Amino acid sequence: MALVSSPDRLVIATRVSRLALWQAHHVRDLLQSQYPACRIELLEMTTQGDRILDRSLSKIGGKGLFVKELENALLDGRADLAVHSLKDVPVLMPAEFSLTAILPRAAAQDALVSSRYGSLAEMPAGAVVGTSSLRRAAQLLAAYPSLDVRPLRGNLDTRLAKLDRGEYDAIILAAVGLRRLGLADRIRDVLSPDVSLPAVGQGALGIEILAGRTELAAQLAPLNCLESWRLAQAERTVSAVLGGSCQVPLGAYAEQHGGQIRLRALVASIDGKRLCRTDVSGPQEDPVLLGQRAAQALIADGARELLAEAQAASQDNAG
Repeated sequence: MALVSSPDRLVIATRVSRLALWQAHHVRDLLQSQYPACRIELLEMTTQGDRILDRSLSKIGGKGLFVKELENALLDGRADLAVHSLKDVPVLMPAEFSLTAILPRAAAQDALVSSRYGSLAEMPAGAVVGTSSLRRAAQLLAAYPSLDVRPLRGNLDTRLAKLDRGEYDAIILAAVGLRRLGLADRIRDVLSPDVSLPAVGQGALGIEILAGRTELAAQLAPLNCLESWRLAQAERTVSAVLGGSCQVPLGAYAEQHGGQIRLRALVASIDGKRLCRTDVSGPQEDPVLLGQRAAQALIADGARELLAEAQAASQDNAG
């Protein structure tokens, strides 16, 4: 096997939110350990998804708004790699780009944050719960239809500030983000996947580069976690087959059990009154096939109709 040369200099494109910077610094530190002589810099950027905070993501174009400016920095040579929360990376990527590494995945579950209530079950009818996600909102309404689920945008600190000002009785966030920023004490309850199935790729970090940079891909290969890569492939395949985006309530969650992968997936109506679910398992060596099986099971259960309705509703709202 040929030896991989050490890069002289690497520039990492990142969003400027506190969580995004934590993630970029984490990748920088891993690369610095791998290549001590390399000069590694951060290119901090504000994306359109960060700037537009008065509308839900489903109404302004989806999570891809968090990666577009970073991809432009790759294209024009200002950056060599971009670090993303994997759940923000569209499953159908332009041919110019490559998802070259996925880091070891942290816990993927959603978390309840509240100064008033210790669990969703404690919350009375009409209590206001904030979330940025159609996926979370639909599942909350399915399990607790008496709650008042309202949109919540902004970075993690902004969302917590809105909660602390009393605009919401509780909010739902990814547990991993709170833990990474030293805010684990804000978590009142970690939600079971049976209540809130995580987003595709939630808890994992992905590294994106230009597709033609084979030497850089080889240099980044030591950061890739094969298990996390397989789990992500299974989840992302479900979304790819179904054409999922943040404009539709879709979740997928894969777990490794010995040599098997268990994959749970769902599609819901926006109001949470109808859910299609599946729970399949298969050998770890073929996560794409497992994702295809899960997607086909959802389609057989009526997922296409729910997705079409959700997309039509998003387009009407956007108009």
